[in-house]
Amino acid sequence: MAIEQNSVVSMHYELKDVQNGEVLDSNLGSAPLSFILGKGHIISGLEAEIAKLAEGEDAEITVAAADAYGEYDAEAIQTLPKEQFAGIELFEGMTLYGQGEHGQTVQVTVKSFDDENVDVDFNHPLAGKDLAFAVSIAEVREATADELATGVVGGSSAGGCCGGTGGCGSHTHSHDDEDECCGSHGKDHGGSCCGAH
Repeated sequence: MAIEQNSVVSMHYELKDVQNGEVLDSNLGSAPLSFILGKGHIISGLEAEIAKLAEGEDAEITVAAADAYGEYDAEAIQTLPKEQFAGIELFEGMTLYGQGEHGQTVQVTVKSFDDENVDVDFNHPLAGKDLAFAVSIAEVREATADELATGVVGGSSAGGCCGGTGGCGSHTHSHDDEDECCGSHGKDHGGSCCGAH
């Protein structure tokens, strides 16, 4: 029996890179991830497959890059003045979070830098990767009126850390939460983290 839209789904998952089998994220052994089905809280390809499951079911789900974090876009690398990163101790490969052109949260990766400029990559770290999820549906329940109104399960808010590809303004800052994300993406909104906060 399929899960109805706007249901609260709680699941355990393990996420691997299809190409090399590397475990990218997991909440096994900790609290399940809870989200409202149909609200875009998780990547579209995964959400569509979870909707076909039922409480208590386990599934192996492969999500193509196009239905996960998109294909890698070589044009999404931008050079910015280093002064925009004042007060941040930069290192190659670090993830920063800032505010995009439309006020959305954006996530960027520092590719390289020198005394004057910083090259940042607006692609999500998982862009271009096909993803393999092992999921276990722990619980399915009807969402409360408050949950439907706010889009937040149980009144706790997950951080918006999987942003889109907007411009990186002077509000760039480092983010202490190093959790990998498997939340939603897009040009006009940040997504949610795939871990209990």
